[in-house]
Amino acid sequence: MRSSLEKLGLTPREYNEFIVYWLPWMEGNAYHLIAFQSGAYTDHARLTISPGPQSVLRVFMAWQALEEPAEIEPQDLPSLPRTGFTVVEWGGIQVR
Repeated sequence: MRSSLEKLGLTPREYNEFIVYWLPWMEGNAYHLIAFQSGAYTDHARLTISPGPQSVLRVFMAWQALEEPAEIEPQDLPSLPRTGFTVVEWGGIQVR
């Protein structure tokens, strides 16, 4: 998860906070199916900020607990550069 969050553009402090938050929710499960949402999230969760930032980094994880491993294609994660005033939002949801 750390390498995915880093690729998405979170700093070490930010991805550590993300992992520390989600780990207690996830640690009791044998396996997890994790998908980072991009347009599926940002198209439906509008964000308005004033004054407008130069960069916006929104990381939203959907995850599901699994009892067995699942074979899936690796997710192609965008690398989001930061410029100037940057807004960072991260979150997630457990899919049941």
